[in-house]
Amino acid sequence: MPGFPGAIPPALAAAYAVQEQAIEQWGEPPVGWKVGRIAPELQGQLGEARVSGPVFARNLWIAKPGQTLDFPVFVGGFAAVEGEFIYRLGADAPATRTRWTAEEALDLADALFVGVETAGSPLATINQLGPLVVASDFGNNWGLILGQAVDGWRDRAFDTLTCRTFIDNALVGTGSAADLPDGPAEALAWLLGHCAARGRPLKAGDLVTTGAVTGVHDIVAGQTARIDFGTFGEILCRAKPAGPIGEEDTTHEQRDRG
Repeated sequence: MPGFPGAIPPALAAAYAVQEQAIEQWGEPPVGWKVGRIAPELQGQLGEARVSGPVFARNLWIAKPGQTLDFPVFVGGFAAVEGEFIYRLGADAPATRTRWTAEEALDLADALFVGVETAGSPLATINQLGPLVVASDFGNNWGLILGQAVDGWRDRAFDTLTCRTFIDNALVGTGSAADLPDGPAEALAWLLGHCAARGRPLKAGDLVTTGAVTGVHDIVAGQTARIDFGTFGEILCRAKPAGPIGEEDTTHEQRDRG
């Protein structure tokens, strides 16, 4: 896409209204949600510190140890990989509850996984145009690669959940869950309230990405990424050109939500 199609929404509420229309037209409910961070200098103006977007079943993949997983990217658009920690809900969230503490949110989770958000959009300048455009375009999300479960996650300090990201074998970022502003549990708490306010309360089995631990790392078709979570294994993935929707290879293993 050469530019944003039409006027940029004037506020986050209008941007999420666009996202809602797109979700309805997409025709399948989200199986999870990404949470991203709004730049500090824009948070006061927009009234939020975070931004969200849906993860759809067709773009949810399961990483297998030692195997490189291909994921689609928009050639000429924007694509990136982000090492993340992902909560899974163990029960439905109350439909009308819009305020949560981190501790209350964690009580609703039943697992924590390592994973990779594959950010993507046909619009190459999506991040430069800012959060209003990001929110209107599925949160700049085009997939989630789910890795190994973190055993004993409730008792682990966030600084022990580490990550290193490599693109074509070059180290491009390091970090831990403790580097996420306010921590990953606060991202989950925010999303619970945000989705309920939109009339989309989270459901048992939903996956929630909590933020880019080592940063947002651009990638193009043909490049490979290795995201190393130390004790919890590594995820190997390779960017491939996206095909027309409905004609892409759908033989990849998707997570059984049952």
